[in-house]
Amino acid sequence: MSHPIPTLQDVIAARPHVYRYLKPTPLHHYPTLCHLLGADIWIKHENHQPVGAFKVRGGLNLAANLDSSVRRAGLFTASTGNHGQSIAFAARAHGIQATIAVPEGANPGKVAAMKGLGGEVIFHGSDFDTAREWIMAKAEEAGGYFVGPTDEPLIHGVGTYALEILEDLPDVDTIIVPVGAGSGVCGTAIVAKGINSGIEVIGAQSAQAPAMQKSWQSGKMVTARMKTFAEGVATRIPFENTQRIMRKYLDDFILVDDDEIKKAIVLLLQHTHNLAEGAGAIALATAVKNRDKLAGKKVVLVLSGGNIALEQLRQVLGEHG
Repeated sequence: MSHPIPTLQDVIAARPHVYRYLKPTPLHHYPTLCHLLGADIWIKHENHQPVGAFKVRGGLNLAANLDSSVRRAGLFTASTGNHGQSIAFAARAHGIQATIAVPEGANPGKVAAMKGLGGEVIFHGSDFDTAREWIMAKAEEAGGYFVGPTDEPLIHGVGTYALEILEDLPDVDTIIVPVGAGSGVCGTAIVAKGINSGIEVIGAQSAQAPAMQKSWQSGKMVTARMKTFAEGVATRIPFENTQRIMRKYLDDFILVDDDEIKKAIVLLLQHTHNLAEGAGAIALATAVKNRDKLAGKKVVLVLSGGNIALEQLRQVLGEHG
């Protein structure tokens, strides 16, 4: 039997747990991007979080709701970086041990950040899904708590940035959100549709990792090849609980090529002077690709994270700078 879909009230209830440690992030207006896209463009700067990405909100809400036996057993999770930082940050804040599996070749800056936050980091497998399956078994062996990337307390927590968007810009027409496992877009959609059903919510994913988009489009769970450079959206296996929410609330789900994402990283640097990782630039890449449909609208682009590896940034600037 499936669980009820999270509600706006769930997100509101997460706010005290999030704001005990974090402040709201900026929503900035960029006239030069408005001119470029022919729309009223705003950017939600989740890259300004202490760990450089939106997921920290979810980790804090989850950790705050754990009972004492779970706290003693510790948290286990898998991550390409930002989710792991979120769990490490939240675990440290609440005095819990966190063990994080990452794929071989994971972003070194994100790995260093996880370790710096007190997480035990273990390399395993060639991609996120392999690391996730392995650490789930380890968590069971140790009697610990496995945190999946789409656990509902995470969705409730990350949805708080969407509340901030609606408080700052209540007349927004469209919100574009990057999609990896889907917690961010689900939190956004639950809030936006719960407040004003007329707000358009668009998910965006790399065409080189399209499992979530193909699953949403077909109405069934579809695995797909994963070849994207943008580790924040590098999933090859869809997640049922976020698919349920997206099928209920999402207006559209668009794919953009990795090359378009790289160009968007450079555009964000030029127009906003902000670093974006691949996943963080997907919303802008989507807006550029669909500028005709967005013309004249008030659009929020979620810059979900800024944790780009230095070598990756050099490569992007070499190709498109």
